[in-house]
Amino acid sequence: MTASSSAAAPANKACDSRNNNTYSKLLGCVSAEGVTKHLEALQAIADANGGTRASDTPGYQASVDYVVGVLEKSGWSADVVPFTYNATETVLQQITPAPAAMHPNTGATGTGEGDVTAAVVPVDVNLTGDRQNTSGCEAADFATFPAGSIALLQRGGCNFSFKAINAEAAGAAGVIIFNQGDTIGAGDRFGLFNPTLGGTDVVDIPVVGTTFAAGQSLARPGSTARVAVDFREVTDYNVIGELEGEVDDNVVMAGAHLDSVPAGPGINDNGSGSSGLLDVVEAMGNSKPHNTVRFAWWGAEEIGLLGSTAWVAQRTQAEKDEIALYLNFDMIGSPNYYFGIYDANESSFVAPVPVPAGSEHIEGTLESFYTVRSEPYDDSAFSGRSDYQAFINNGIPSGGLFTGAEVVKTPQQQAIWGGVAGESFDQCYHLACDTIENVDQEALDINSDAVAFAVLTYAYSTEGVNGVEGREVPGNFAIPAPAGPEHTFAGPLGGDDGHDHDHEDVAS
Repeated sequence: MTASSSAAAPANKACDSRNNNTYSKLLGCVSAEGVTKHLEALQAIADANGGTRASDTPGYQASVDYVVGVLEKSGWSADVVPFTYNATETVLQQITPAPAAMHPNTGATGTGEGDVTAAVVPVDVNLTGDRQNTSGCEAADFATFPAGSIALLQRGGCNFSFKAINAEAAGAAGVIIFNQGDTIGAGDRFGLFNPTLGGTDVVDIPVVGTTFAAGQSLARPGSTARVAVDFREVTDYNVIGELEGEVDDNVVMAGAHLDSVPAGPGINDNGSGSSGLLDVVEAMGNSKPHNTVRFAWWGAEEIGLLGSTAWVAQRTQAEKDEIALYLNFDMIGSPNYYFGIYDANESSFVAPVPVPAGSEHIEGTLESFYTVRSEPYDDSAFSGRSDYQAFINNGIPSGGLFTGAEVVKTPQQQAIWGGVAGESFDQCYHLACDTIENVDQEALDINSDAVAFAVLTYAYSTEGVNGVEGREVPGNFAIPAPAGPEHTFAGPLGGDDGHDHDHEDVAS
């Protein structure tokens, strides 16, 4: 017996009525067709709400309502959990040498408030060649900086927080961080992006991000500008679904962010992960798991992982201790995909964050799934740059899947996974064209099965992760040893898969 392909799916009626408690039953009921049904619903929601499902919009609220409806219809509990955060309204205007309204982001996460009009002073920027830089990364960069000016900083070289903190210490009245203007190795870094300073209230001065073109204009001699950031409190929502198990204090969690960026409907990013979970919800509706299974659809991920961070912070220590592991599914259907697994054992990437004990077992389980299906796979950096960050920060073992964003596919990767070398894994990443046409059905089919495989494995036993004994999954299926990653990202311990949603405390 194998963990069968969803291509051989039985009639929906059988899937809906039986206990899908084996790999062949569950994976046979999960399919790209089922996932696409939910993607189409999310696309329709975006179409009816100005083309977006971003947090703090009617499109996001409609997405929440849709998820709740699927959960309740499928026999899961559904809990809509509010959280609050400071949304920002921003202004960026160049006044001299030529007046121009520019496009700021919605305010760097961790920015202060303020409304400043002052001279713009570039700090160690590089507008030529490869545009590599360490702008503002060292206090010495500000040795001659005139206090009261606006610091113009370029993305690259260090964490955004270092740049903003150094600027504030040097007496800057405000900070503008513009995109690097670099297509080498990191994808297209010309457009608007969201610098995250790694927390709340990191600095007291206004900090905004903008495009490379705006940075070029602002770097001209004699430039003055207005930078304004104003806060308003927003209440948004996470959706938590639960399927009660025989054991209620050993919880298997999986999650995906539900929000899109404001620019588009977010069907791959991250309707794909959200819809993959929803298809598993429907297939497991009549299941009786050993461990309690809890799924989460997070809000405000795209503006700084706010929903998942708030939910974990809302839990008591005892409640956190009950979480055996967390599985994260953020972009699982990229149109020019590769199959990536978070690299907990650091065989390709040195992790810049702590890797909780037990995370390697999760990586191995996902690797074994691809091995069963004879699908090549590779590592994705275990970086904390998605909703698993709050979990690993609390020592909760974590893992997940990723099919690529703005990084360009290499000829070697094309030879392994097909697609088009020289194009990014997702050319519509964070753009209006991230629509229902922007997903690959093969990737959805295989990865929805991978989601189901991992969830079912741990629904029966998390012993390999946290030492808590469980039961074997029925069906006498032996999970094989992993075949091993392809190491296409510059080889072992030298990779860069670009798993960067531009909302983290990183600038490289």
